[in-house]
Amino acid sequence: MEQSSRLKSSIQSIRKSNMTNIGLVLILLIVIASVFSPYFLDSYNLQSLVRDLAFIGIIALAQGCLLIIGEIDLSVGKIASLCGVIGGMLMVTGSVNPYLAIILCLILGSVLGALNGAIVTGLNLNSIVVTIGMTGVYGGINLVLTKGKAITNIPGEIHFLGQGSVAGIPMPFIIMLLVLGLVLFLTRLTQFGRYMYAIGNSPEAAKILGIKVKTIRTLVFVLVGFLSALAGMLMLARLGTAQPSIGETWALNSIAASVIGGIALTGGVGNLFGALLGAAIITVISNMIVLFGVSPYWQSAVSGIIVVLAISFHSISTMIQSRKERKKKVSG
Repeated sequence: MEQSSRLKSSIQSIRKSNMTNIGLVLILLIVIASVFSPYFLDSYNLQSLVRDLAFIGIIALAQGCLLIIGEIDLSVGKIASLCGVIGGMLMVTGSVNPYLAIILCLILGSVLGALNGAIVTGLNLNSIVVTIGMTGVYGGINLVLTKGKAITNIPGEIHFLGQGSVAGIPMPFIIMLLVLGLVLFLTRLTQFGRYMYAIGNSPEAAKILGIKVKTIRTLVFVLVGFLSALAGMLMLARLGTAQPSIGETWALNSIAASVIGGIALTGGVGNLFGALLGAAIITVISNMIVLFGVSPYWQSAVSGIIVVLAISFHSISTMIQSRKERKKKVSG
């Protein structure tokens, strides 16, 4: 009992220090960007930055939920894109009420997430392999429907969701904060959230405790599909067109944000607020790339480097901490 309580307290202290370090890195990046670019603190740039953060943030929160249970979804961007395209077709070609179309697409996203989850849990397959395949399926359907062309003339009444603001705060950012509140409540204050962490730590132990592991895992995939569709619909409202290329980098960025934020790829460890801080770091770096005149094509490469560095740092810090724990046990 004494050892387990010590372990819990050490884990909590590590999490707090990680969150502090992530916050300090974000502040440092903001200071560097402010010093080297006079446009960084410009109100227009800050509005654009916060609006960009909303989309990466929503997807990062979704991906973070999956990482907590030890899974990954690489199809989040394609789900967002497909839902955005179908939403645009319903509004423009089908003359469906825009808000009804949004609701239908959120349901569609949930169904696609459920499909991913059912394949992974039902056939006991690796989620990375499954979602790589489903990325091709959703992307292919997208191209069949659009022939690679954007759908224009999206009704102006929904533009407010992507382009509008309330008291100077962009609407997508407000919606992202609502999503943050939802997932934090779900993971920290409900039994469902405790089950998620238990499954991430040890699916076998969770089964022994009577937790319906397959059901919980599938439901998390459903949540990810819903949030992916939400991000896709918000991007539709922001652009005023349904672009087949929406969300191309969202899968990589969401994984990078979650890992930077301290969520372990092995599952069972992490705070979703950290994933949002990670998303903020990626957004600021992307903004710096633009302001410093670097080619935007480097953004994907930078995201990949960040993922590798974050995973390496997490692995090294874990090894160091485990060595410290072993030394304490030997000395104790």
